[in-house]
Amino acid sequence: MMLPNKLLEKKLFRQGYKHIIAVDEVGVGPLAGPVVASAVLITPKFLLNRSKKLKNVRDSKIIQPNEREELADELKSNKDIKFSLSYVRPSIIDKINIYQATIRAMRSAINKLKISHKKSIVLVDGKAKILGLDVDQITIIKGDSKIFSIACASIIAKVTRDKMMMRYAKKYPQYEFEKHKGYGTKLHNLCLKKHGPCEIHRKSFEPVAKLVAHSK
Repeated sequence: MMLPNKLLEKKLFRQGYKHIIAVDEVGVGPLAGPVVASAVLITPKFLLNRSKKLKNVRDSKIIQPNEREELADELKSNKDIKFSLSYVRPSIIDKINIYQATIRAMRSAINKLKISHKKSIVLVDGKAKILGLDVDQITIIKGDSKIFSIACASIIAKVTRDKMMMRYAKKYPQYEFEKHKGYGTKLHNLCLKKHGPCEIHRKSFEPVAKLVAHSK
């Protein structure tokens, strides 16, 4: 298994950038729950980190939940990085669409870091730059599997969203969000057909939209 590397970050620091901010999102595809973005500001010292745990940093989607939480805790407690989080609720996703909601969440997470725009650069997971940012950007398709700092952001975002969905599972137990985290699994679809959509379902997403239409 190929692990994300630090080559791009090291190159950018050598070029004179003082701040590197990696940003990633989680929750584009689910039928329920928010989209969550994490921005991680790293330092050259962080790249030299010898933590055995952080050697296992990789795309959050391929990490088991327990290890993912351990890595997130390790990252959050590291004094050589700063991180921020932002999310967009399902009702807003329905109003502005998931693409715009994702951009909004990522831009908000970056702005919370209050970076100096001079000598700063943002590494974005995906192919689209974030509109409304007056700062250099590099987009990397599948960046969470290639770029170390983006993988770090993906882990923090994923753990945060999963915990949000666990809380929703207590509020809406009939949907079993603790098992599927809002994604369109067979179990989730069965719950939807039985109970109909709830407050945190994305009414503009199929098959939720079809159920909403049939209920009118």
